[in-house]
Amino acid sequence: MSNYLAIATVTATLKRILQIAIQQDVPGATVTTVRPDANGSNIPEVGINIFMYQATPNPAWRNADLRTRRPKGELSKQSQAGIDLYYLFTFHGNEVEYEPQRLLGSTIRTLVDQPVLTQEMIAETVNNCEFILGSTLAEQLEKVTLTPVQMNTEELSKIWSVFFQSPYVLSFAYQGSTILIEGDKPGKAGLPVKNRRFTVTIPNQPIIEEITSEEGLNRLFMLTNTIIIRGKNLQGNNAKVKIGEAIITPQNLAQSANDTQIRFHLDSLSPQEKQRLRIGVQSIQVQHYSSSNHDGFQPTAISNSLPFILIPTIQDGSIVKSEVEIDNNLYTLNLALQVNINVGVEQKIFLLLNQLASTDPSAYVFGVQSRNEITHNLTFKLKDIKPGEYLMRVQIDGADSLLESASLDSDEYTGPILEI
Repeated sequence: MSNYLAIATVTATLKRILQIAIQQDVPGATVTTVRPDANGSNIPEVGINIFMYQATPNPAWRNADLRTRRPKGELSKQSQAGIDLYYLFTFHGNEVEYEPQRLLGSTIRTLVDQPVLTQEMIAETVNNCEFILGSTLAEQLEKVTLTPVQMNTEELSKIWSVFFQSPYVLSFAYQGSTILIEGDKPGKAGLPVKNRRFTVTIPNQPIIEEITSEEGLNRLFMLTNTIIIRGKNLQGNNAKVKIGEAIITPQNLAQSANDTQIRFHLDSLSPQEKQRLRIGVQSIQVQHYSSSNHDGFQPTAISNSLPFILIPTIQDGSIVKSEVEIDNNLYTLNLALQVNINVGVEQKIFLLLNQLASTDPSAYVFGVQSRNEITHNLTFKLKDIKPGEYLMRVQIDGADSLLESASLDSDEYTGPILEI
């Protein structure tokens, strides 16, 4: 790390190595480190002026020392800042004798040969400059490298017109990176660990490998289905099954539960557990508890979660049509129906209708009317719909109710039917 003199040390080192080089290439040339003002009183007649016009945080080191403080504010280690320096080199001399261009070429050659400021170069500079005595840049592990900065004419014109407000002279830019400046406040380190103890536990975490239903569906379930969970270490002490926010207690689990399989009926859930179920994508998980009463206790082992889709069912005989209006043989009416599981206020609900017609069948999608409570009663406003018979589905959070068919091998759907 470097102290506060690091920035000035980089500038002084640049001045020294360039002064040595240009004396051989352009006799009588000197190197200065002043601001290139309009009056030009301190600019050499023949030589190079080095002006540091910008310093920015180094992107690679910006967050490297983020956690330097403990929660109470004291330093856990000394803080640091990594910065990059930007220099503008200007070249002065007799244009007829190409002195500015010769100096530019000498500078580029020198920095190509010496792109890294070594410890020896920095130490020699510090020893010969009283203003930077005490600089610790030579002790920095990260070496300072010098690379050219690409600038177009617009960027150069902005620098000269805004910074200096003086006529342009031949110039070239370099970047020096990275300079690490360390804070003065010391950090505090805790005592080392005196004794180390290791414990090994045998994993007994339940693992779910597959979820199916007794009816043969794969991760697509109705409330009347039997869920089959297959995996490993499933039937531990006081095992419970969590579906979404509902936790199924042991009395709801089938007697056939064992270490590799758990079977239970969704319809056997208590009314309180059914209230917590939601239609749509659900997660299912096996949890083990140390006590038969899980209330107030954290599970001792939790399985992985697998998703499955709980689909709605339209209750038979729940469809009610009212307020029928007819305009140009198009019907507008309110349709009320019930689904078998309560629907949350935030869930997205649509009614999907597909006309049973041999030619040019119509299809409609209607949104549910607004509601402000959890309910299984849904009302839809059907507007400008053709008369006829329609296959009807309810879609809740992307989960569609199933259509009926005459048999599993049949390609035709038979219901549920809505007649307009």
